[in-house]
Amino acid sequence: MTSIATMLRAAPGFAELDTDCLEQIATGGQVAEVEAGEVLFRERAEPESLFVLLDGRICLTGTANTSSAVIDILEPASSFVLANVLMDEPYQVGAQTVRDSLLVRIPAGSVRAATSSRPAAAMAVMRSMSAELASMMRQVVDLKVRIAAQRLGTYLLSQVGEPTAAKAEFRLPVSKGLLASWLGCRAENLSRAFLALRAYGVETHGSRVLLHDVARLQDYAGVVHPRPSAAIGRPTVEKIFGDAFRLRPKWSPGS
Repeated sequence: MTSIATMLRAAPGFAELDTDCLEQIATGGQVAEVEAGEVLFRERAEPESLFVLLDGRICLTGTANTSSAVIDILEPASSFVLANVLMDEPYQVGAQTVRDSLLVRIPAGSVRAATSSRPAAAMAVMRSMSAELASMMRQVVDLKVRIAAQRLGTYLLSQVGEPTAAKAEFRLPVSKGLLASWLGCRAENLSRAFLALRAYGVETHGSRVLLHDVARLQDYAGVVHPRPSAAIGRPTVEKIFGDAFRLRPKWSPGS
């Protein structure tokens, strides 16, 4: 069975660490399958664990007064709430699974102990926090400088599996209601955004999306055309971990 230390290599920042360092961070860690709709933690709760998402989708939410909004929708190979765990401060967001998910939970104490005693672990944590910050900054820029249709176009382009593809077809991995909240608009604004993108080759049938002209959509959304990369063809997290995905306990709150 694949060790938790090996699984952590899928997350940004941890791949460069040696085995001993990873094993210290992974001390007391658990791998769990979590059903869709389960709350992992609530906003302002005390940090107990660092989470690494291996498969599925996680929704991070924030509240103000009586309103709530989707802060981020995480995809596989993501670590999250690292800053809160490191500083031993309450979670600034809540987290809930959008789909059945596979994740690693690392006790907060193990993370703090490793980073305080090993410079390499501290650097790995900084790299992971940098990845989280970069993602948030991209979203802030999108909200400030792009209209809803452009933000939607950027999101649709992020779902294209082949970076140099001229066309693409896929299904939305989240509901349109969740997507609207994440993009900072209402459901009716999202519908209008999809209509506006028809002029740029976007066709939808329920959750099914067809992009007939990827380059044109990139130009409209202001996305830099990608170049061929060595990462093309990289095996998925599921393939890397293989049969280990079938050998986990079910999630239970507080476990």
